[in-house]
Amino acid sequence: MLLIACPYCGPRPEIEFSYGGEAHIARATDPRRVDDAAWTSFLYLRSNRRGDHAERWRHTHGCGRFFNAVRNTNSDHFLAIDEIGEPRP
Repeated sequence: MLLIACPYCGPRPEIEFSYGGEAHIARATDPRRVDDAAWTSFLYLRSNRRGDHAERWRHTHGCGRFFNAVRNTNSDHFLAIDEIGEPRP
């Protein structure tokens, strides 16, 4: 079983969490001024690379809070976990 260390609740089994997508993607400051191509990029285009990948997770069956994590997609090993708003490790 994979354990994920929630920064608020501590280590919990992976079945308590849900994946929230790639982390650290900045939304436009004024969405009304963004063209269709930029919105498409923001909504759908992700790096989806192998290796170390910054992700957003939610402790769905626990505290319900989101947090960021860096996970190696080859080994499924979490390298760093931090709260939302902290700089990317």
